[in-house]
Amino acid sequence: MRTPLPVAASIAQRPGFGGHAWAFLQYALGFRELGYEPVFVDRLSAAMVGPEHGEEAATRIAVDWFRDVMEFAGLERSSALLLDDGASVGLGREELRERISAAPFLLNVMGFLDEPDLLEAARLRVFLDVDPGFTQLWRELGQADLLAGHERFVTVAGNLGSEGCDIPTCGLEWLTLRPPVVLDRWPAEPTQSRTFSAIGSLRGPYAPIELDGQTLGLRVHELRRFAELPGRTAADFRFALDADPADSRDTELLRSNGWELVDPRAVAASPSAYANFVRSSGAEIGIAKNVYVATNSGWLSDRSVCFLASGRPVLCQDTGLGDLVAAGKGLIAFTTPEEAIDGAMSILGEWERHATAARQIAEDLFDARKVLGALLDDLGVR
Repeated sequence: MRTPLPVAASIAQRPGFGGHAWAFLQYALGFRELGYEPVFVDRLSAAMVGPEHGEEAATRIAVDWFRDVMEFAGLERSSALLLDDGASVGLGREELRERISAAPFLLNVMGFLDEPDLLEAARLRVFLDVDPGFTQLWRELGQADLLAGHERFVTVAGNLGSEGCDIPTCGLEWLTLRPPVVLDRWPAEPTQSRTFSAIGSLRGPYAPIELDGQTLGLRVHELRRFAELPGRTAADFRFALDADPADSRDTELLRSNGWELVDPRAVAASPSAYANFVRSSGAEIGIAKNVYVATNSGWLSDRSVCFLASGRPVLCQDTGLGDLVAAGKGLIAFTTPEEAIDGAMSILGEWERHATAARQIAEDLFDARKVLGALLDDLGVR
């Protein structure tokens, strides 16, 4: 019998967003590769479902989505979706509590699981920060404390705690973690294309943060700086962009400069469709949230590692990536439009060399077995 290892995160509340689901499946499936039995824990409340279909219909859509994703990942017998009325989809609450208590730790992404009896059942509560800057500054500014009740703290901000990173540690010791990718699920099938693709939200669910007279903003604030890229390169730029109709001025700015904007729910409506979207690209164009850039966080997207593993070069905005981009092959970082243009031309001119290097970077630095194995060692549980 494998030792259970619970991962708590949100998938059900975003039906039809295959990339969002993959961000958390990498952890569960990575732990499975290390010999554990992952237990995926999610929750769904009435406040989380969208109003466009009505509460009952929206809940049904979310539940069906959760079931489909768990079946895709082979987690249908090792997952639980907790509902408002005390019911659950998948594992019952008592069985879930038993599995949590038998595990070496509970990995709680952004503190998403907040039910006291389940948290208390865990031997060790480990907070995983996947939105660095927001997590810590909310606490420092007294706006929200997601970290309370946890004993160990992990972040994907590679520079957190280092000199030059402006994200506060909140007086805590942080372990840094590279975003993992399950290599077997992302085979390298390089087919050259001139299309640089991106997928993500224009703003996301969070508001900008005001700190000491400085506004730490969102992806939209960085995208405006690089809107002219398509017209200044020989590449095509495609963005599966989740944007509100109220942001029509920004989406029109992108379109008028040559960006092809598509609905992420149309091109990545399932985990497998998301993988197809990545494989249909020649490379990734990664524009980060302003808060990641301004704080020199060292953040790299969980989407980028999917591109790398698939043998697709990554051209991404520099958030203080340092040695990760030292070689200048496969993963190229930029800070200015001119550097982005040079990077795009390098990838187009030597695509095969960059594609080969991209897969090698994924194998060397982001293999889930290595990344999560190191986490187990750092936590002292392996």
